[in-house]
This record gives sequence, structure tokens and C-alpha cells, in this order.
Amino acid sequence: MKHILLFYIVLNINSCSMNTIPLETASEVNLEKYAGKWYDILHTPATFLHGCEDITAEYTLTGKNYVEVFNRCIKNKEKEKSIRGKAYIVKGSNNAKLKVQFFWPFRADYWILDIDEDYQYAVIGGPSRSYAWILSRTPTPDESEIEVRMELLKKNGFNTAIMERTLHHGK
Repeated sequence: MKHILLFYIVLNINSCSMNTIPLETASEVNLEKYAGKWYDILHTPATFLHGCEDITAEYTLTGKNYVEVFNRCIKNKEKEKSIRGKAYIVKGSNNAKLKVQFFWPFRADYWILDIDEDYQYAVIGGPSRSYAWILSRTPTPDESEIEVRMELLKKNGFNTAIMERTLHHGK
């Protein structure tokens, strides 16, 4: 838990030292289509993800001013780890920018940079470009689709060379 808290503090500090080129997000996100289970396919290294496999994120609409977030993984091949949070929509962003909070009062930028029209693939990042995720609705995505998303991240100044692949066991 300390590592997760430290990560979000660093995210907020890194957000202050943004790249000077503005980072574009998806033009609009339909949160009803976005809701549900996503599989983490690739992500930038993070202490709280070290040793994790079968990483998933589930988003549930609440009818309130936030989306419920439930992240889970299998840590060191033996124990399930999970955390619940809230994602607050940034006004004027057409639902493409959110602020995720797992521990009060810390919030981190969660920007949906790209989403395909069928809501099967998503690219997540933040204006600092220090973290990114490629998500899929399936644990075994089409590799050509993943390459398209990696190119988008590269084009936008993310260091894709450090991204880690998540191992999924077909769950």
C-alpha cells in the first residue's frame, strides 16, 4: 500500500513537469461502452505492479459524479491483490480525461488517449508521459492492434522501450 501511495504522489509531481507539446486525448468517450472489464496488456513499470500477472481493471458507472474502479492482479504467482478507487470526470473533456483517486486526497490524471470504435482497445496515459497502459477486452489481443497503439504512444513522446508485457493465464 505504501508503494501505491508513493506512486500516486510521484504521478502528481510529474504532472507538474509536463512535456511542452500538448497531449491529445480521444475526442469523446462513451462511458457506458467503456464500462466493464479490461485486461492490462502493456504498461510502464510501476512499483505496485512489480510481480503482478493477470492484471485487470473494471469500471462501473455509479450514476453519481464518478466511476468506480476495481483493479486486481495475481502478485508473485500466489496471492490476489486488489484496490478500489474512483475516477472523476474532468469537465469539458467529453469523458476522455479523468482523475483517479485510490487514496484521499491524492488524484492522478487518467487520460484516455485513444479508443477504437468497438471499444475493444484503449490507450491510457497522462500529460507527464511518465506512465501509460494499453488495455484490451481480451487477455490475448491481436498483436497488430497492439503495435498500432504502441506507435501512437511513441508518436506522442512516451518511452515505449520500457513498457512491460502483462502475462495472462486466460482468465
